Amino acid sequence: MKYLYFLCAFWIIVNCDEHTHTYKLKEQVVIWMNTVGPYHNRQETYAYFSLPFCVGTKVTIGHYHETLSEALQGVELEFSGLDVTFKENVPAQQFCAIELNEQSYKALVYAVKNHYRYQMYVDDLPIWGIVGEVDGDHYYIWTHKKFDIGYNGNRIVEVNLTAENKVRLTPDAKIPFTYEVNWKESNIHFEDRFDKYLDPNFFQHRIHWFSIFNSFMMVIFLVGLVSMILMRTLRKDYARYSKDDDLDDLEKDLGDEYGWKQVHGDVFRPVPHLAMFSALTGVGHQLTVVVLAVIIFTIFGELYTERGSLLSTSIFIYAATSPINGYFGGSLYARMGGKLWIKQMLLSAFFLPVMVCGTAFFINFIAMYYHASRAIPFGSMIAVMSICTFVILPLTLVGTVLGRNLAGQPDYPCRINAVPRPIPEKKWFMEPGIIIVMGGILPFGSIFIEMYFIFTSFWAYKIYYVYGFMLLVFLILMIVTVCVTIVCTYFLLNAEDYRWQWTSFLSAGSTALYVYFYSFYYFIFKTKMYGLFQTTFYFGYMALFSLALGIICGTVGYVGTSIFVRKIYSTVKID
Repeated sequence: MKYLYFLCAFWIIVNCDEHTHTYKLKEQVVIWMNTVGPYHNRQETYAYFSLPFCVGTKVTIGHYHETLSEALQGVELEFSGLDVTFKENVPAQQFCAIELNEQSYKALVYAVKNHYRYQMYVDDLPIWGIVGEVDGDHYYIWTHKKFDIGYNGNRIVEVNLTAENKVRLTPDAKIPFTYEVNWKESNIHFEDRFDKYLDPNFFQHRIHWFSIFNSFMMVIFLVGLVSMILMRTLRKDYARYSKDDDLDDLEKDLGDEYGWKQVHGDVFRPVPHLAMFSALTGVGHQLTVVVLAVIIFTIFGELYTERGSLLSTSIFIYAATSPINGYFGGSLYARMGGKLWIKQMLLSAFFLPVMVCGTAFFINFIAMYYHASRAIPFGSMIAVMSICTFVILPLTLVGTVLGRNLAGQPDYPCRINAVPRPIPEKKWFMEPGIIIVMGGILPFGSIFIEMYFIFTSFWAYKIYYVYGFMLLVFLILMIVTVCVTIVCTYFLLNAEDYRWQWTSFLSAGSTALYVYFYSFYYFIFKTKMYGLFQTTFYFGYMALFSLALGIICGTVGYVGTSIFVRKIYSTVKID
């Protein structure tokens, strides 16, 4: 029977702490110790008790990862052993002590020297503390934890931690650890308790507003410029081609014909590496929907306030939107005459998961070598592979079958010639390689300031919460990308080069190349990261971020350009 009481007490404690967020007078409040690591390497974290700290006398409570995202983010919650009850002050008292040996002394000195700090959770509210400090040639550790907890009614709305009582580290020293808890009534509402972690002075700085305004003006300028240039130019083209239609065959042969009309028989020719192109396009459609959905859900649901909620939501939405990937990729592959549709479907379903998992597992080996908390547990690896196999793959198959049957018939406005037309020589700046490299400059210019805020929130200790800004910048990026890609494609076709599909995709996707280059600048000049693990983690995941952004921009650029190309060729009389 006593075991039953223990289990009931355990359920009440965990349920109150992490589910209901409501407490009764003198009810247990669990203080979780999470991770510890260097201040300048945010992602290099270790279990709190990997350092020679001691645990309190309270009965240990086990914690199991509630979500997959907790495991993937390296959350390592362990019970502190501190006896804290709701609304009951605890005077300063010792809860444990350690006796240093040579190994534990060196571990603590290393932690103090590298500015280690630890994270704790009280009722899902994060708090941070510093391990110690350096004073000349001596190393000190903070041994007293003072908790100031604010409550409103039966809920915890505020937690502050103060580290006190500096003790010098010496070999063979015996160091006691103490704590105290002070409760105070607060007028903060439970819904607003996370506001203290936000930094409006940083995210709502005038520079941020100015960058949004600058990007918006760039959109107006580009849309106006593209509309004016293309409308005037295309009007002249239409007039010239209409005049050519009135000439007889001899006059046409003697005339100097040039321009985009000359490649009408090749402009809709299937692209090389069709399976990869259609797979990337399908993934791009899916990622675009995922990004928009996550941003909108975060704006209305404030997902950044819950531990792991943002990543869990992203994984769920990505898996649920897999039919979008299959539909657009499969229909494009069918329209261009692809025959190996199963190969294309597998490529669409597994391209991005393989890239993400491959990078994550490579970094995971380094994390395991470092014994870091970022090492992904084997069970989480199995869960990710199961999602890919039993959720993403079947849904992609459904989308592919629907796409092939509903939108897989060719509907081009021009007939495709049996023999490809030779591509004439052109000026060097009209070559597809140059167009691809230059195409990403303006889209990157519209987002690079926002990139700074996003990078700072992920790689430094800021919480990004201005998702309305992010939505606006994302829409601006899409518009700028489409405008630039249309202009680039028009110049390419006017040079009688019909290889526009890959060129439009890559010229828009080259925005990611500039974002990745910017990440090098940010790493060198804006951070103080060091070490193999943190460096690999940074550049590995920045490569994945840039790849995803490149696929999104490439897809948006290609879709916008394909609409433009269909429009201009459907309005011209083709002989």
